[in-house]
Amino acid sequence: MTEHPTSHEGRQPLAARSQERARPRQEAAAGLPSDVPGKAGGPAAPAAPGPDAPPPPPTAPGGPGVMAVAVTPQHPGGSRSGDPVARREGERLRFVGAATRRIARGIDLDEIVLGLCRATVPTFSDEILVYLRDPLPVGDERPVAPFVLRLRRTDRLRLSDLEGEELVLVPDPDPTPAAELCEVRSGGALAEVLRGVRPVFGDSAAAKTALAELLGPEHPLPGGLRAVLAPLRGRRRVIGAAVFLRRPERAGFEPNDLLVAAQLATHTALGIDKAVLYGREAYIADELQRTMLPDSLPQPTGVKLASRYLPAAETARVGGDWYDAIPLPGSRVALVVGDVMGHSMTSAAIMGQLRTTAQTLAGLDLPPQEVLHHLDEQAQRLGENRMATCMYAVYDPVSHRITVANAGHPPPILLHLGGRAEVLRVPPGAPIGVGGVDFEAVELDAPAGATLLLYTDGLVESRLRDVWTGIEQLRERLAATAQLTGPDHSPPLEALCDDVLDMLGPGDRDDDIALLAARFDGIAPSDVAYWFLEPEDAAPGRARRLARRALARWDLEELTDSVELLISEVVTNAVRYAERPVTLRLLRTDVLRCEVGDDSPQLPRQRRARDTDEGGRGLFLVNRLARRWGATRLSGGKVVWFELATTRS
Repeated sequence: MTEHPTSHEGRQPLAARSQERARPRQEAAAGLPSDVPGKAGGPAAPAAPGPDAPPPPPTAPGGPGVMAVAVTPQHPGGSRSGDPVARREGERLRFVGAATRRIARGIDLDEIVLGLCRATVPTFSDEILVYLRDPLPVGDERPVAPFVLRLRRTDRLRLSDLEGEELVLVPDPDPTPAAELCEVRSGGALAEVLRGVRPVFGDSAAAKTALAELLGPEHPLPGGLRAVLAPLRGRRRVIGAAVFLRRPERAGFEPNDLLVAAQLATHTALGIDKAVLYGREAYIADELQRTMLPDSLPQPTGVKLASRYLPAAETARVGGDWYDAIPLPGSRVALVVGDVMGHSMTSAAIMGQLRTTAQTLAGLDLPPQEVLHHLDEQAQRLGENRMATCMYAVYDPVSHRITVANAGHPPPILLHLGGRAEVLRVPPGAPIGVGGVDFEAVELDAPAGATLLLYTDGLVESRLRDVWTGIEQLRERLAATAQLTGPDHSPPLEALCDDVLDMLGPGDRDDDIALLAARFDGIAPSDVAYWFLEPEDAAPGRARRLARRALARWDLEELTDSVELLISEVVTNAVRYAERPVTLRLLRTDVLRCEVGDDSPQLPRQRRARDTDEGGRGLFLVNRLARRWGATRLSGGKVVWFELATTRS
């Protein structure tokens, strides 16, 4: 896409414009000719000044252009000091320094190319075309064949009379036409110029052919334009080309301008190399961070979840903060928020390992304090100084209780239905990775309608406030938000998370932020049926009768046949291996869930029964009739469960 700068960066100061307009009159009085277009590749030859005529004012690099008029200091006697050639070379050096600094300020590709265009138009050239290799190779990657250049940007300004005699620079709506794509032919004139690396004047035979190939045969260079073709070479290979153009009314390029073009091209190419490598690193970091965090949160029975993650800044997108929600047997859910020290790829990798370990430990249904203990051991195995904080909580929607263990993490906040926000008193514990410490767990009430907020310290701590001040501000913010929804309604989770993040000020983004909000709905006792069955042959029949009564009480008689068949198969399998009483639980929510637990750690496995087998078809029936089913190994056995759709779902 062709772009044109519209800022006033190229506008001359008023005094400079006045002096510029007065210069032809001064030169005429002194017997000097006005600017005469020079031959491309050399400047116009000025006439000899008269003995009393003042020297012409210094201009920008490349000859007496319309920009960068400077005032030369005078001696007390009134005569100007300094050699005009030396002043001109000084102006050229100052221009190169300012232009390279502007190019170096860019971080991404567009900023660097824009910096080159804004630094050179109109000070060094009247127009610039920047071509870059498509696609750009990254690092040591082998370039993709064929060698194709794509027009990345073109800038052009022109002088216009506005408001009387004032001269201003405005965008030119009709830049020099050029081909959007150019395939560089091996052995062609353009390939030879690019291989030579050094900038060349556009009036040479090789450059004329190269420019015709670059701009395209249907876009010949307008007559009278002076050009410099400068290859852009990165650290390993040519990655593009820049074309500097001047109009006929302006002096042509001088030999020293080739050195200026070479400096601009070198700094631009190195900056583009840097930007491409930085872009690849940022892409890898974003992909790593995205894969380490959950793509979506589960929505287990009895609880609603919402989450947010914010990187520390655009320049430090990778951190060690994470969150997770892990469904557990018995309709429970584990809520996890952690924070690995540092902001680097290493921190993100450690975070991913600890998150995977936490998921594995949660699947074993270990108590929260045991999960933290094993995470602490894992962090020590990962190496020295691998430290992290973590909050691990398990919510049971049947008992309306939550068990929390903490490893040096900021305490959670519980927002009650009436609008009261409470900072939970949880033993702080030591961070993960310290080693040799015990972790404690506390069991607290989790009433229906309450909201639990787990977060990392980036939300409450910054250079402008300590962590406890931030926690108190967060508590007050939650209470104020809850007051807006009234005492009988909980604030929507998504809106609550957004409102919490709105409390962050400009100086509060020193660290990345992970936020996990859980709304406790719970399961009413009237929707739960629970029994113990002795591991005997009569257990399947008793399980069928108990399930039939529960379904009749819940007005779910249409599921009786399916439930009796599936319960009979699952309980029969449990009784075969159990030594202690078997548990049977039915949960009525938006689905009907049946859970059968026993003390045998061996998980059932579905297999295809042969025609001559008498058994082996129980799980096949469960798989065909149930909406979902699964088996989870516990520390003291296992739970096999299945779900059936109801009219409520």
